[in-house]
Amino acid sequence: MGRMAAAILFVTLVLLATGAHGQQAPLSSPETTAVAERSVFHETVYLDGVIEAVQQSTVSAQTSGTVQSLPYDVDDSVAAGALIVQLEDSEQRARLRQAEAGLEEAEAALADATQRFERIEAVHERGLVSRQEFDQARNNLAAARARVERARAAVSEAQEQLSYTRVLAPYGGILTQRHVEVGEAVSPGQPLLSGLSLEQLRVVVDLPQKYAELARTQRKAQVTLADGRVLETGEMTFYPYADPQTHTFRLRMRLSEPNGSLFPGMLVKVSVPVASREALWVPASSLVQRSELRAVFVLDEQNQPRLRQVRTGLRDGGRLEILAGLSEGERVVTNASELVGSDRLNPVEDMGEESNP
Repeated sequence: MGRMAAAILFVTLVLLATGAHGQQAPLSSPETTAVAERSVFHETVYLDGVIEAVQQSTVSAQTSGTVQSLPYDVDDSVAAGALIVQLEDSEQRARLRQAEAGLEEAEAALADATQRFERIEAVHERGLVSRQEFDQARNNLAAARARVERARAAVSEAQEQLSYTRVLAPYGGILTQRHVEVGEAVSPGQPLLSGLSLEQLRVVVDLPQKYAELARTQRKAQVTLADGRVLETGEMTFYPYADPQTHTFRLRMRLSEPNGSLFPGMLVKVSVPVASREALWVPASSLVQRSELRAVFVLDEQNQPRLRQVRTGLRDGGRLEILAGLSEGERVVTNASELVGSDRLNPVEDMGEESNP
């Protein structure tokens, strides 16, 4: 807008604001005025965050077999240690019995080798048997002991394979996906069920690269729900690398109190302070705006409101940043909209340009 057009707009606003031209009583009520004050402004960036579960995993088969039962379905709550998949275990049980029989046989052979060695050892001390027979008995005893250890290992392996037919929940939570059905044959490594825990939740958000360094230094952020409720967060974790496509850094925050009303996948607002600076502020209600013209009523030495053009910056809640046209300590009218066109105003004496704060 040119200087002439701006001047015309300002004159129009002045005429609307002044109304009648008679001298009126001073405007000095504390309820309708405020002082322009300087204070530190923390610039904040607002981002969309997503709630996710800390514990979420897929349970896979560790042995081969046929799915015999699936006690739980998708969306069911499962306690930690509960049976979630039962595989047919006849083959594993047969291997366990075979391993146990092998262990019994090895233990019997060890007992026999022990007795034989003890007899030969007693005779050998009296010099009635050769050194060769003594060494052979001792070696047989060592071999028998090794066979027992091997048999015990086989039993342990068979027991472990049998335990794999009973798939237990690693933690309490909710089943989110089922990858197999009853009667389906599975092999080691095949996914069975997926689930997550609602006990531990966190918020993840992607932070633009230009804010990453300051946010990593200050380590401050606030998580807010759609209803305005602020969530308590714990330790922050910054990923040490950027996404090559979006060039953003991921920020992760643990939620201290999930309280049962939060679920993975929910969107939340994450506010991250990214800069601090000093600014001059007035109440937002003191602004008079017509098209591109912005002004405030400033009280003069006689407590009379005078319209003055200003240049504005950011709006922070109920306050407005003034970039030019007003100085710290000056008083402004907070109910400016009520004064426009009323007979409570004096004629404007000066329609000059903006002044610097």
